Amino acid sequence: MKLYIKYMVSNHCKLTVKDELKKLGLHFIVVDLGEIEIMEELSSEQRKQLNNALLGAGFELMDDKRAVLIEKIINVIIEMVHHTSEIIKVNYSDYLSEKLNYDYTYLSNIFSEVKGITIQQFIIIHKVERIKELLMYDEHSLTEISYRMNYSSVAHLSNQFKKITGLTPSHFKKMKVKRRIPFEEIGTRSAGNGDSNEIIN
Repeated sequence: MKLYIKYMVSNHCKLTVKDELKKLGLHFIVVDLGEIEIMEELSSEQRKQLNNALLGAGFELMDDKRAVLIEKIINVIIEMVHHTSEIIKVNYSDYLSEKLNYDYTYLSNIFSEVKGITIQQFIIIHKVERIKELLMYDEHSLTEISYRMNYSSVAHLSNQFKKITGLTPSHFKKMKVKRRIPFEEIGTRSAGNGDSNEIIN
């Protein structure tokens, strides 16, 4: 039985969900970002128990098909920007369509309608958060980060970074207190416009 879970956006989240499943005596086959597959068919009472357990851990079971699709879009973007080591050399619209087997226009329209922000803006905000993380690690030059994040130039990266944060990357790097946005809060605020044809990672 496959179930879809909201706010499940990291490896830590996967471990937490596994723990909750074990506590309820449920056997999982797959636990991935945003979804789980278990061996049992849940009764309505078991489903209620699982949802209550997940709510207590900061997650939520989803039934609505549109909500499930939105969560899938979010998780593909998080995986693409934050967890993929390889550089993705295709346009993000093609990447999302291929991953989710939906026309990009449909995905884009439903995402904007539900989230109040475009997929493009959502990706840009995530890219900026990933850049913040890489700057904090201080293991790569800005040129290397620019290449890794598939920007056309350091100037392009810097302009987009400043548009979102109000700071240049070098200024952010010098700050004593560096602020990052938790995954679950990304996309709850408006973002600046970017290049809609930009290739991203």
